[in-house]
This record gives sequence, structure tokens and C-alpha cells, in this order.
Amino acid sequence: MTGSGPTDVLAGAFEQQRERLVAVAHRMLGSRAEAEDAVQEAWIRLARHDAAAIDNLAGWLTTVVGRVCLDVLRSRKNRAVLSYEDRLPELVVTVDDGAAPEDDAVLAESVGLALLVVLDTLTPTERLAFVLHDMFAVPFAEIGELIGRSTDATKMLTSRARRKVRGTPLPQEEPTRQRAVVDAFLAAARNGDFEGLVRLLDPQVTWRTYHPQGVMTTVGAAKVAGPVLRGARSMTAVLPVLVNGEPGFVSWGANGKVLGVAACTVVDGRIVELLTVSDRKRLDAMGLPERPE
Repeated sequence: MTGSGPTDVLAGAFEQQRERLVAVAHRMLGSRAEAEDAVQEAWIRLARHDAAAIDNLAGWLTTVVGRVCLDVLRSRKNRAVLSYEDRLPELVVTVDDGAAPEDDAVLAESVGLALLVVLDTLTPTERLAFVLHDMFAVPFAEIGELIGRSTDATKMLTSRARRKVRGTPLPQEEPTRQRAVVDAFLAAARNGDFEGLVRLLDPQVTWRTYHPQGVMTTVGAAKVAGPVLRGARSMTAVLPVLVNGEPGFVSWGANGKVLGVAACTVVDGRIVELLTVSDRKRLDAMGLPERPE
């Protein structure tokens, strides 16, 4: 038998950590592609490092990935090109048919849409501390070394981030109840029922729609209901889907082409946030399901 060389052993140990590292990076960056890049950078740094000097490989890799992600997040904040409102979160769209087992793995890798929006309101260090401690149980002392703060300061930072996250409404209903609200919303829209539509929308509902010219934000049930009714007239087919685990739908027009994708955040029986995408380039890149017969 021929034994494996040191590089092969190191590569094998790294591969055992890869999916966990991608999950950490994905929740910090909100992008699978960026997460993969961050983990690849960690491998490059590991290959250049003296592996014998690493006592805890998992901890060392988490620290490196955290530093890479922190650099990416800070770079985003320093670029004044696009605000978060102009940057579409990464969307994982799957058919809502009871969540087939093979879909569960895809959704598990995605970051919930509502949580992703909340996380992006945190500062880079708040986001890093919250994700590492509250989602992956990394000790405060290790996070403090990563961000250059004391353990007590890191605890305070994480606590502040936690308060921001908990102070933002996230979906609370069971998936079946959320879907029922979205189905009723769709029925009211397609039937031209303005009052019924308004009743299903939170009075301060926020609608962000991404179209070829950019992003437009509308706030208020009555202001949202009108355009939704007009848009529904063009729908000839609709398919219930999950968008990052939240209920939504894909719609098609008379020419058989996709009109758009919608995702709904439901709290207390009403839609509090509506996100729609009609930009053709964005839609083509999503790998959407086929139009129903």
C-alpha cells in the first residue's frame, strides 16, 4: 500500500470541514458564490501555513473564513455604488409541493429571505459576531480575537446585534398558514378584489420590486394593492414556490414567458413585506421551474 502524502492528508481534513465552512460564510455573506470563494481562500491560506502548528484545525479555518468574510462585508460598506436596497438578495426558488427531500438540502443551504434582509442592516462586526456565536456557537473569546476586541466587548456587540435581529418581525406562522395567506392574496389579486387584497396586507407593508431600470419601493397597503391588481391582469399561469423557504409564486404571461417571481413575508396573518423580480436578466439567472400545464 502506498501512503498518502502530507498534502493529501491536509486536503482530506479540509474537505471534512468544507460544508460547515460554506454554511458559515453563506450566512455571513448571503451569497453561495461568495461563500465558496471565501472557503477557497481559506484553503489557499491553509496550504501555505505550517499545518503542524495548528492545534485546532476547525477553529483555525473558522477564524480564517471569518476574516475573509469580514473583509468582504467591509468592502461592501465602503463601496458607495449600490445600497442594500439596490442589491437583490440571493434567491433560491423551489416548487412548493410539500418540500421533496431533495429540496430540503437546497433550502437548508439558503439564508431565509427575511433573516438575510435583517442581517444586512447590521454592521460587518455585528453580523460576524451574531452569525458565529448565535448560529455556530463560536466562543466569545475566539470571536474577540478575530475582530480585535475583548471578550466583554464582543459579548456586548453580539447582544446589540441580537436585539436588532429580534426587534425585526420575522415569519412566525406555520408554513401551511403562511401559504394560505399568500394563496388568498393571489386569489384576491386575480379576481380584482381590491378590499380583499388590502385586508391581507399589513397597513405598513413594504413592496420592493426589482425591474430592469432598478429597484422601486412602495409602502402602504392601499398603495401596494393598486399596482398588484393591474399586474395580475397579465397573469395566465401561476405556480406556488418557496423563495428562500418563504411562500411565493412565479407568474407567466400570455406569450408563455415568465412575468416575475414574488416572495412574501407573513406575520400575524398578513403580508408585511413583498419582494418581486421582473428584471429579465435576473429571472434568467435563477433557474426557475417550468411553466405549469
